Amino acid sequence: MFEDFDFWKMLAGLGVFLFGMFMMEEAIRKLSGSAFKRMIRRYTDGRFRSMSTGLLATAVLQSSSALSLMVLAFVGAGIMTLENGIGVILGSNIGSTFTSWIVASVGFKIQIESFALPLVGVGGLGLVFANQSSGYAGASKLLAGFGFLFLGLAYMKESVDGFTAGFDASRMPDYGLAFYLLVGLVMTAIMHSSAATMAIVLTALNAKLFSFDEATVMVIGANVGTTMTILLGALGGSQIKKRVALSHFIFNAATGVVAFLLTPALVWLVLDFFALAANPVLGLALYHTLFNLLGVTIFLPIVNLLAALLTRLFPDKKREALTLFIKDSTAEVPEAAIASLREEALHLTKRILRFNLALLKIDEKLVFSLYDYSAPQHGEAAKTIEQRYQDLKLLQAEILTFAAHVQSREMSETESRAINQLLHGVRIVLHSAKTLKDVRHNFEDFEGSENIFLNDQYDNFRKRMVELYLGIDKTIASADENYRTKAILKLLKVINDHDHLFFKQATKAINSRAIEDLEVSTVILVNRAFVQSARQVLLALRELLLTVEEAARFDQVQEISDSLLENENRQGPAPSSAEA
Repeated sequence: MFEDFDFWKMLAGLGVFLFGMFMMEEAIRKLSGSAFKRMIRRYTDGRFRSMSTGLLATAVLQSSSALSLMVLAFVGAGIMTLENGIGVILGSNIGSTFTSWIVASVGFKIQIESFALPLVGVGGLGLVFANQSSGYAGASKLLAGFGFLFLGLAYMKESVDGFTAGFDASRMPDYGLAFYLLVGLVMTAIMHSSAATMAIVLTALNAKLFSFDEATVMVIGANVGTTMTILLGALGGSQIKKRVALSHFIFNAATGVVAFLLTPALVWLVLDFFALAANPVLGLALYHTLFNLLGVTIFLPIVNLLAALLTRLFPDKKREALTLFIKDSTAEVPEAAIASLREEALHLTKRILRFNLALLKIDEKLVFSLYDYSAPQHGEAAKTIEQRYQDLKLLQAEILTFAAHVQSREMSETESRAINQLLHGVRIVLHSAKTLKDVRHNFEDFEGSENIFLNDQYDNFRKRMVELYLGIDKTIASADENYRTKAILKLLKVINDHDHLFFKQATKAINSRAIEDLEVSTVILVNRAFVQSARQVLLALRELLLTVEEAARFDQVQEISDSLLENENRQGPAPSSAEA
């Protein structure tokens, strides 16, 4: 019975049909540019408006899957609410029936080649000779895609023509309607195109391979199968993306269950009430539309309820609030925004100081009060060093992002200089943490080393850090501008004094052979990293605490101080520990 069935022509027809769909979708996207994305973002406020936008966009794009993935991205980015996203998906299901109407009303009533071949010919020539970046190329691709779509349909139709001549439906085993529903679902899930499944079903129905009842349940299966694309797109995504994907599945599956139970009534409505028994292909297109309208009628009134249920099923993962000041600030008023940025940058600085203390296993209570505003969040102590470092990077990123929003507003030259100075400080201070983190393993080696000099230096590094950070904490807390400038300069001198003392001790250890050559190189590199990290914190404070004018005076004083220090180094030995 199957020897007259041309399997390869059916497969080729399906391939050409899908290729035509792909070309049309690509051409429409190119011709529309970002128009559809703008429309989806702007015209999705409210249930009916979002549903109408979804309907129109899918009817034009000819791909409910593409629109669903677009909605998934917009909702995930916070551009669209979950409720409006569900509304767009409801509308897209109705819009997806547009292809069925085209195929049913045109594809089986006229000689397809009479208009499909000219479309392919004109479109193909246009693609060859037109500038690929021009609108002509997009229009040519659209014409060719439309021609290929119907050409593929013609191949599928021809593949079963010989087979249907000797086909006896009474000899086919009765698998039941559930079997055909499953076939429609699997076909669509594999091809990721309900339109392709509909084309096959319409072709088979036109050839009388299926009864109308069997064809309708395949349509139900196709509608459920098309949700697989968005479900796959949400795997591993955010909670809100999972809500959108599941809403699509719930809508199509629940509508499918209701339609399956009402199959006799819906079949009577189409064939008898609308009198389409003589034209079952057009009747199936109508059924496809009624099926989706039924789903919209059920779900549109309860969109908010569905969104609330999905939010309970997939609650937002609790995330530590990294920012303290800019989260409640606005970029609209630059003056206020800059003040918030300065406080947030100082908050970042204090968290970095705590991080650096943790690297050397120093109890932060030796430096900071438990009542300090930048005290660590609950559970901070349980985090690994890497996790805490990632938090610092995220906090810096949020500061830079907020600053970018502020800079996009109109600002005075003074405000612009102030914000650039703050950003410079924010960038510098994170380097302090990274510089120390990179030599953390060396500190651990010194702590456990059998060499007395290395053990002593490990303790000295810790003492140097506590002394320096106590001075930094006092400097940050001061409201006296003159004091802060002098304090930072004095702390820079302390760093230099400690550095000189280290080299004095290292030289003595080398001369007495208390340390080996390889260890000498390592400890000098570690000291350099320690000094660099300390200087980076102070240079960041220069940017965060001082005004533009104060910073300029600071640079002048520091330049003089560095010159005096250089002369001192030439004339005499480094200061003793008592002098430091």
